[in-house]
Amino acid sequence: MKKFIIKTYIIAGLFGATACTDLTENAYDQLLTDNFYNNRNEVISAVLRPYTHANAWITPSGQDGWWRPAELSADQLAWPTKGRHGEDGGKWKRLHYHTWTVDEGGLANAWRLMYWGMGLCNDPIANIADRASADMGITDEEKASFIAELKLLRAFHYLKIMDLFGNIPVVTVVGEPQQPETVDREEVFHFIESEILENIELVPELSSAMLGRMSKAGGYAMLVELYLNAEVWTGTPRWDDCIAAADHLINGQGGAQNGVMELDPNIEDQFGTTNHLSKEVIFSIAYDYSRANFQPSWTGEFYHFQQREIYGGGRNGNNGVVVIPGVYQKYADGDLRKSSWLLAGDQLNFATGEPVLGSEEYNGRPLVFVDEIRRISAGGTSSTMSDGEENSGIRFNKYKLGNQLEGVDGTPIDENYNNTDWNVYRLTWVYFAKAEALMRKNNGKATQEAVELINLCKKRAFTEADWQAYAYTTSSLTLEELLEERGREFIFEGFRRNDLIRFDKFHNTTWWDHNTSDAYRTLFPIPQQQRDMNPNLQQNPGYPG
Repeated sequence: MKKFIIKTYIIAGLFGATACTDLTENAYDQLLTDNFYNNRNEVISAVLRPYTHANAWITPSGQDGWWRPAELSADQLAWPTKGRHGEDGGKWKRLHYHTWTVDEGGLANAWRLMYWGMGLCNDPIANIADRASADMGITDEEKASFIAELKLLRAFHYLKIMDLFGNIPVVTVVGEPQQPETVDREEVFHFIESEILENIELVPELSSAMLGRMSKAGGYAMLVELYLNAEVWTGTPRWDDCIAAADHLINGQGGAQNGVMELDPNIEDQFGTTNHLSKEVIFSIAYDYSRANFQPSWTGEFYHFQQREIYGGGRNGNNGVVVIPGVYQKYADGDLRKSSWLLAGDQLNFATGEPVLGSEEYNGRPLVFVDEIRRISAGGTSSTMSDGEENSGIRFNKYKLGNQLEGVDGTPIDENYNNTDWNVYRLTWVYFAKAEALMRKNNGKATQEAVELINLCKKRAFTEADWQAYAYTTSSLTLEELLEERGREFIFEGFRRNDLIRFDKFHNTTWWDHNTSDAYRTLFPIPQQQRDMNPNLQQNPGYPG
């Protein structure tokens, strides 16, 4: 039986996590695991622990987790230097320019956080498996289900680590071996696939009870992502398998409670304070501020220094991530995603309706978010990652935290304020994946089914009067246009680098203040500090060492 030291925590609400991006944990007791897992509550606390940690690495969390390299190395988002803020040793510029090194602290932290999360799955898997169900106060069926859930969540960690770094170690027991060897990406792929297939039927169906946890539907969504990228990750396309996995979800056979899973009728339901009620969210990082003081962590990444005045809440941000110039114009003026998910123009105080004033270059003057990055206040004309100021760039407005104050128009206080979940997989993404697979099988040309799948999703972003002008046909939905529409639909959601690589647009395409890069940059380097500790880790091709 494992003798690892574990920490026990007060579990509040679903996760029992700390708030915001402060992930410091207070140990109320320390036990050998021989003295833990003695009742159902202790087992569940161990099963849920990796989910609290996922807040640190899968979302824009204020830490250098998976999201930052997945988005800030692509063609939609950037973190430019704005006046005296955001230089941060040039780390954001190196992501944007594809000039990162093997010594990047941010990449090392992403690796560390993801493998840490994987270890938080391995430990309870071993300890629950080692004990008799009755000794833990659970049934044999619950025991098998908990282990399967943790294995699916572990597979999710490996999928994302493999996406960024390619050839990685696979470890299923904590500390064994002490210095694992790098495994070829194709072998990692097949390990992930087998883990999902062996466990997907053992976990519960998607339901309110499985909110924020890895359900059967989450397993099928992982298979969709795995097979959608199989040609990049293994050299062998798996389009039929991608379609089959997607159909499990689209046709209500993929583990949704009572078979109920469908697209939400509008573009707001997936991203508001009640998105736990969304019919299309498959897997999310769930937050419960009102009961557990566990609140979304992405505000620091996206919000301006004065953001709480804009939306009537209690949280400001670091004025960091912005939309790259020109992306805003890729949305038609009639596209509701442009007006709802992106924040542009004059910023008004939620409670008074008066202009919000800047605090830096626009101190005492109205704050206006513009679709450019240059020193407008100083008459500058240069537009690079070094030339921003506090108003530079269109901003994030996709997820809504709600408001704590009554607005000037009498908007009531949102009783679900700060409870907005972060979606990892949603049904819209599955529709797009199936449509792409159908087109890839058809030599890149759209089938009528592919067009219908994309139109069902896109139609929600337009009024009935406007829709026919923007509906796709088999001739207008090209692969290039599908990539553009993926960008419009999934902006901020963490898929853009992955998409560009699959469409062969990541290293050999230019965008704002970004030139082409070498092909080996489609993988990030194995962090040198990890290789210093483990000489069995082989560096990815193209990088020194």
